[in-house]
Amino acid sequence: MDTPMLGIIAPHPPIMVRDVGGSRSEVTADSIGAMRTAADVLARFAPDTLVVISPHTPALADAFTVDTSPRTQGSLVDFGAPRSAISSVTDVEFAETLLENLEVAGLPAISRTAHPGLRAGVLDHGVLVPLSFLDPDGSLPLVNLSLSGLSLDSHRRLGGVVAGVARALGRRVAFLASGDLSHRLTRDAPAGYSARGAEFDEFVVDRVQRGDLDELVDVDRQLADAAGECGLRSLIALSGAMPGAPTRLLAYEGPWGVGYLTALVGESAQPSSTDTAEATGESGRKGGLAGDDEHEIVRLARAAIVEHIVHGTEPVPTGLADPELPPRAGAFVSLHLDGMLRGCIGTIEPTRPTLAEEVARNAVQAATTDPRFPPVSPEEVPRLDIKVDVLHAPEECSFADLDPEDYGVIVSCGWRRGLLLPDLEGVDTPAQQVDIARRKAGISPDESCSLERFRVDRYS
Repeated sequence: MDTPMLGIIAPHPPIMVRDVGGSRSEVTADSIGAMRTAADVLARFAPDTLVVISPHTPALADAFTVDTSPRTQGSLVDFGAPRSAISSVTDVEFAETLLENLEVAGLPAISRTAHPGLRAGVLDHGVLVPLSFLDPDGSLPLVNLSLSGLSLDSHRRLGGVVAGVARALGRRVAFLASGDLSHRLTRDAPAGYSARGAEFDEFVVDRVQRGDLDELVDVDRQLADAAGECGLRSLIALSGAMPGAPTRLLAYEGPWGVGYLTALVGESAQPSSTDTAEATGESGRKGGLAGDDEHEIVRLARAAIVEHIVHGTEPVPTGLADPELPPRAGAFVSLHLDGMLRGCIGTIEPTRPTLAEEVARNAVQAATTDPRFPPVSPEEVPRLDIKVDVLHAPEECSFADLDPEDYGVIVSCGWRRGLLLPDLEGVDTPAQQVDIARRKAGISPDESCSLERFRVDRYS
């Protein structure tokens, strides 16, 4: 009988861990939020065993490796964070059965304990970074696998053997595929620049969005090589473990010229449906608090989301009574769930006849089309915290004119334009503010750009 499996696709930049990156980790806020969502799903799934495959686990060209050490452990000391350490027991029965079944399947594999150069019992950063979000206490039994120099199809077959062992032992298994996408997205990327980097990432993200992980094995190898990726084989192994399973894209971003993808795979990863009447929030209630606590522009945004997501109809916003609100303006609508960003869409300048229409449209877009997140589900609606930023007209400025507490910034270079709102946690200096806005726009540090600043009126 089949046992349930959960797949997790996770990036692994150490800077994403707060102990390593400090305030700089906020540049990866989308990935951090996505990993926390994945952690919630993992906790609900409650696996017996967590199988992890990482491109940084010591590997061999001609064989897979499986760590059969009774306990594995590691820390991010090499990245300046010795206290970010994890120690986990190994599911030795699973690991040893996997080795046996790989041999039967004709796939070369050895135990890491049999090779002195493979550092048995040691967790690499490709494992530690995802676990820092998913299982920081090391409570789940692990099975740590390596990639190899074998064919892409061999990696897919590896995943199939993992699934077979899970069925044979009756284990509920979560399969964690650790890996980053292209390392060559921008001209200041650590591995250099390739125009094909973005093409590769688009290929992978598209397959994840469409639930076609099985197609990854057919990737153009020249494209993958040009992109300088490190996660393709991990994803292919996961596709072999869960062929044809539904997928859920949580986030994709490319700061520092490296593509970070977070996604979930499997029926257990999909948002559950609940009774619609419990999910509407039509009375203007949020998190158990009376809707009257919200400003009318926030209630308008919430009503628009309810109309679209719960009732399937398009909102028809009425006018706003507050005389201090402008008749027209650009506006950003930010959604948070359990303290984490859940969507944010906005307009720098007004695009609709009235501010009410501007906010209603942006609220629906934030809930349904932010490419970093799946659409908000009906059961999430009443739990949303909503903020609306109404923008003042931007003005040209110099770097010396910036103040991230009082002003947002717009960084422009040709058609590329990156915006960052003011008064964001972890953004304390103009240099941080401009750097993040540059990265959002894909503008390298050595490219000249123009600056604009703007104030906002923030409502919640």
